[in-house]
Amino acid sequence: MNNQTRLQMILADTPVSRVLSAISYAGRNAIAEVNLPNWWLAGGAVRNTVWCSIFGENCRLFIKDFDIAFFDETGNRTQELAAQAYLTEQFPNYLFDVKNQASFARWRTGHRPYTSTEDGIENWLHTATAVGVRLNTQEQWEFFTPYGLDDLFAGIIRPTQTHIHNPDADNKAADFLSKCPCLRLADSFDN
Repeated sequence: MNNQTRLQMILADTPVSRVLSAISYAGRNAIAEVNLPNWWLAGGAVRNTVWCSIFGENCRLFIKDFDIAFFDETGNRTQELAAQAYLTEQFPNYLFDVKNQASFARWRTGHRPYTSTEDGIENWLHTATAVGVRLNTQEQWEFFTPYGLDDLFAGIIRPTQTHIHNPDADNKAADFLSKCPCLRLADSFDN
């Protein structure tokens, strides 16, 4: 079984799968309904679902929110907030964090502008967090895994190249370890 098939099997019948496959009141995919260009569901919801599945009761990392990343050079904060409100209405028991990767550098000073959704996700703090999933128009799973899935499945916390000496990555890693002691820190970035 390849890693993408394994990821799909782990995510099946979880909140991630339910959010991805939910049909809106209008009869369309609920996330697609908000018309976010090149969107991916990525980040902690995927990572924590996988780690809890693999490490079981020893892992107390849960889904805080669903990160929906997209890219729209003409978009603004209103677009993000409207999408977030719509998804919250569709899924009242879940929280959503909808972020336009095109505007990331505007609200995170010191960061270079991203050129695509994938460029943004690739520069998230850790390799195991830089994983995107979505369903295409034929309801087939698609994956964006710039660093592969080995770190995710092995429970390795490795900062992406951009964040090797970033205190935020170190602090987040310490938080992961406190809630899921089966995880381990990577020695270096060797992807």
